[in-house]
Order: sequence, then C-alpha cells, then structure tokens
Amino acid sequence: MTDVTTAIDSRSAKQAGGPTVSSFEFWPGWIFYTPIVLYWIILGLWHRDFSLPTAANPRIETGGLCGESKSSILDMAGDEARRWIAPYAVLTTGHDDLPRALAAMKGAGLSFPVVLKPDIGCNGTGVRIMRDEDSLRAGLAAFGRGVPVMLQHLIPYGHEVGLFYIRHPDEAEGRITSLTYKEVPCLTGDGTSTVEELVHADARTRLVPHIYLPRLKARLHEVPPAGQSLPLVFAGNHCKGSIFHDRAVDITPELSARVNAIMRDIPDFHFGRIDAKARSLASLRKGEDFQIIEINGVGSEATHIWDARTTLRDAYTTQFMHYRETFRIGAKKRREGWKSSGAMAMLRAWLRQRRLMASYPLND
Repeated sequence: MTDVTTAIDSRSAKQAGGPTVSSFEFWPGWIFYTPIVLYWIILGLWHRDFSLPTAANPRIETGGLCGESKSSILDMAGDEARRWIAPYAVLTTGHDDLPRALAAMKGAGLSFPVVLKPDIGCNGTGVRIMRDEDSLRAGLAAFGRGVPVMLQHLIPYGHEVGLFYIRHPDEAEGRITSLTYKEVPCLTGDGTSTVEELVHADARTRLVPHIYLPRLKARLHEVPPAGQSLPLVFAGNHCKGSIFHDRAVDITPELSARVNAIMRDIPDFHFGRIDAKARSLASLRKGEDFQIIEINGVGSEATHIWDARTTLRDAYTTQFMHYRETFRIGAKKRREGWKSSGAMAMLRAWLRQRRLMASYPLND
C-alpha cells in the first residue's frame, strides 16, 4: 500500500476527475444537522431519555457532548495511554499570566513553540501557535481573564488524523469506525495575484471566503512569489477550512490493537474521536510513531463524512449509526448504575461553552 501525503492537492483531484467539494459540504449547519437532531429525538423517545448518550462516557461531563474540559479527559489516562498523549499544561488566565504559563510549561517539560488553546471549546476555535514569550503574553491576554487554557507540545509530525473509536461495555475490544486524514488547504502564488485574489480564484476556497479571509487580513494585499505555498489554517477542523480524506482502508489490526490498548486505559471511555499526528502514514498503520492531541467524547463526529467523495446518503448513514451506538452504549451504562446528565445539565453546559467560545480569539 502506497503512502499519501497531507498535501493532497484538491486541484489535482479535480484534474483527475475527482470532486474538490461534496454536494453538501458547505450547506448551512441547520440544514445538514436537522435530520440528525430529529433522529436523536426519536432515539430519546424510544429510550425515554434524551440525554442518554451522556452516560456513554460517564466520567466525563455530559459524556463529552459539550462543555467538557479537554484536559480532564487526558488527565484520566493511565500510564499506557499517557505515553501516546502529547505533553500539556493547564492554567486559568488572570494575573501574572506569563510567569505562571512559563512555570507550567517547565513543569510539563514544554518548550517553544507550543500550542495555546481553550480547555473548553470545539471546532478549533481559539487554537494558536505560540513561538516565543512575546507571542505567549499576547496570546494569553487575548483570552481575557478567568478562562481555562491549555499549553501543549507542538507535535512536529506532518500527518494529522482523526480516528473514531467505539467499544461497548460488554465487549473486551473496541473498533475504529472511521479514519480520516486532515489536509491543510494551501494556495500557490503566481507572482501577480494578491492573496485575496488567490482565495477568490481557487475552486474550493472561493466557496467559503469568510472562513479564510479574516485570518489573512494582514496579508490580503500581498503578492506571493510564483510557486510559493501559503497554508491557510493550522487547526485541523472542517468548519475552519481543513480538507478531509476518508482512509478507512488504513485501519489495520496493528493500529486497532494499539488504539484499544490506549482507550482501555481511560476509565469507562466508550465512544469518541481521537485526534492525533503521525510521523508517517506507514508508521500509523503499524500502530507506531503518533501522538494524541485530543480525545473527544460523544459530541464528536466521524469526520470522513466531509470527504468530497462521500455521498449525502453515506454521510447520514454514518451519522445515524454512530448516534444509535451512543444511545445503545448509554443504555448499557445505565443498567450498570451510571446516570445520564439530564437535559437541563446538557443545556447549561452548552450555554457555558457557547458563551466562552464567543470570547475566544481567532484561531491560526
């Protein structure tokens, strides 16, 4: 099996006859997710508990549906799982942020550059690279006061992946149901066009210029030299403009065994997505040389649905299967004596997360 790179050029795919975007990729969220919400309601009525999925990962606030602390999930990792997680430190912004952050970095064995991100949030909002003390001082100040943030090792590997993992409580082994490679979208200079003109000329970025232009505000009138590549995002998230490729073909017994060993070392974790970076895709298939960035709970999704080749039918089939599984797992955990969070707790967590995210700075 040949390896692939993270810089799979979508324009090359188009030239080869493949699509650059799917027919539904940039639909308004309320349109795409309405059938999923309706399905959730049906499942909630059937199980007599709309918040039952929150019991699927009962040691995590709302099961990781919303409002959970990213670091609290990583903190639960045992010795085996911790070996695969990128080092991190946590602090709450307030006073003397820089010296406290530097002390936290030292305690965690971190050095510049590091990734600064909110401890509560989603969709890559507020994720930024800090390259020195000056940028860290400014980055912390941009979050305001009283905000829990994480500082994490900037993993030098070039291949970012999302692996969706499901294990029922009565099963010894779980399974990887989705493996997605995340591509950083790039523009290539031609020596005459400005950055803004390149965004509007590209077959993909011209569809969602509002995603990219705010982050490029200071460079819109630059004219990149011919052949120069300009990465458009850092956070590997779909709604922030990253490109996703379905690579379920790379789910191997070796990788599955490694992921099972890691996830079994996180107490009562049964459903969610692992975001990681790998040294190479060949090593990932062997279950080697990767580091975990985050572990997301029941609020995460199998991101291969955003591959341009995925049909709308397949996307909904995938979404329905995953949510059906989280209700089934929640029901089993309920029979073990665990409780779901309840609809009001879900609402409060979502409102808190939404309020916090509205205050976060723009991501890189």
